[in-house]
Amino acid sequence: MKKHKDILAALNQDIPLNEKLVHAHKVVTHYFPYVARIAITLYDPKTGALNAYLHSGEASSLPGHEHGYLQDVPNLQALITDGQPNVISNTVTQEEENSTHRPRIGRHGYAASYTMPMFNKGALLGFIFFNSHEPDVFAPEDMNHLDIFGHLLSLMVINELSNIKTLAAALKTTGEITHLRDSETGSHLDRMSRYAKLIAAELSESHHLDDDFIEHIFLFSPLHDIGKIGIPDNILLKNGKLTDEEKLIMQTHVKKGREIIDSLLANFGLETIEHVDMLRNIAEFHHEAINGQGYLREHKGADIPLEARIVAVADVFDALTSRRPYKEAWSNDAAFAWLKQVAGIQLDSDCVNALIKNEDEIEKIQRRFKEDIYGT
Repeated sequence: MKKHKDILAALNQDIPLNEKLVHAHKVVTHYFPYVARIAITLYDPKTGALNAYLHSGEASSLPGHEHGYLQDVPNLQALITDGQPNVISNTVTQEEENSTHRPRIGRHGYAASYTMPMFNKGALLGFIFFNSHEPDVFAPEDMNHLDIFGHLLSLMVINELSNIKTLAAALKTTGEITHLRDSETGSHLDRMSRYAKLIAAELSESHHLDDDFIEHIFLFSPLHDIGKIGIPDNILLKNGKLTDEEKLIMQTHVKKGREIIDSLLANFGLETIEHVDMLRNIAEFHHEAINGQGYLREHKGADIPLEARIVAVADVFDALTSRRPYKEAWSNDAAFAWLKQVAGIQLDSDCVNALIKNEDEIEKIQRRFKEDIYGT
């Protein structure tokens, strides 16, 4: 019997999703050499934003994290309406000025893109782009085969994101059962996770962060305080100032968070989620201080994982600018001023500056995710 080699065998391996995408691209180019890159963007239904997620190109040849809004890209809106993929030829000249994808494609000379919308149970998840430097190369028979690769990649992305959502749902449900009155839920998590993403995107070029890292910051940051499940209500929900003894108990939530995450990962069989160490680091180290005087006092400066430093700034900023039973909301300017004071001491200076540079985007997030009358 003649031996057959599975050209997609690498997709069965326990490797990061981005590496699987690169391998799939190599197989695609074996049949369609003109496909220069495969890129994936994700859609945020709460804001209408499109965010670069994965790509098979060289990281050094790409610009910083790209994002925009679906409403600004009529070509992509048309794909959703039709529910079908399509070829966008001469992309450099045809894409709208405000298009999310135009800066990336145009800058790197892609002249055509076979673009597929990704759906999960009927809901838009994002888009897959098969990019080419050559115009008018996507023949109908080629597109039929690319559809197969596109749906395969879509299933891979859905599987990865579903695992993360399963974990997030388990953690969220556990938290709701234990602390139905926890004030730091709802809008707080929507805002601070998007602040964290703004910071990561701003740092992408200087700190060499790829789109995958940035998206996982967004996905994991809402789980930063899951350890508060283990804090007694009389401390967690106290309106007044905590005593020294109560502060010590409150500080244990970072270790509890790491323990809860490890337990749920094992119980749900989710240890293979990509970048899961980022999740662990966010939960355990987001209260570490640059000067080493944080909750655990185990790390300082650059030894604190970057994802934890990013989330720390996002979390503190939203806490300052949000109303709580024991305080009124600060203005953005007042919060910025305070962040500058503690930059390099408590919080990371680069992360603080990255957030402040995005004041317009911050205001958009605040308008979209307003607090209710209870300050949540």
